[in-house]
Amino acid sequence: MAQAQGLGKRYIKAFFKGFFVAVPVTVTFLDRVACVARVEGASMQPSLNPGGRQASDVVLLNQWSIRNYDVQRGDIVSLVSQIASCAIWCIIGEKEKKSFESVYRSPRNPEQKIIKRVIALEGDIIKTIGYKKKYVKVPHGHIWVEGDHHGHSFDSNAFGPVSLGLLHARATHILWPPQRWQKLQPMLPPERKPLQREQE
Repeated sequence: MAQAQGLGKRYIKAFFKGFFVAVPVTVTFLDRVACVARVEGASMQPSLNPGGRQASDVVLLNQWSIRNYDVQRGDIVSLVSQIASCAIWCIIGEKEKKSFESVYRSPRNPEQKIIKRVIALEGDIIKTIGYKKKYVKVPHGHIWVEGDHHGHSFDSNAFGPVSLGLLHARATHILWPPQRWQKLQPMLPPERKPLQREQE
């Protein structure tokens, strides 16, 4: 009996040692390397959530790959929604507010991320879709992002160029549902190519 108690104490001690090592390692991994996120809304259709409300895609967000702000045109990236929370109340009217709230459940929640496609990099000149200027030169340290479904996307056409500092991660794979599992390749729609590109 005493031997069983000693064995039980060793297992409990080993469990807690492992727990106190595993938790910080896991938190660091999720904060700095990669995480998994569910995509909500129609703004990235048909690339993400092609089935609408029936099923949400779950994507792998690679934070490590953008640690030096190394993004390219066509990448799907997640952004800190601070841009949405600041811009949504300043730019859109009361009518449009309700439609955006259905796409972004909590536009004032700074913890929430939005997911968009990189259309233009700093120095590029882009023809906008409904922005206050018809043509915009993307400033240094910024990118131009848009949703693939232009009629249902709150993106740079509403709030302008996005600071690279608001980048959170690059979406690299669709993990769920299983029939949609795939690697996400950078793809820039031909009609959304910048008019003039900065020398690479």
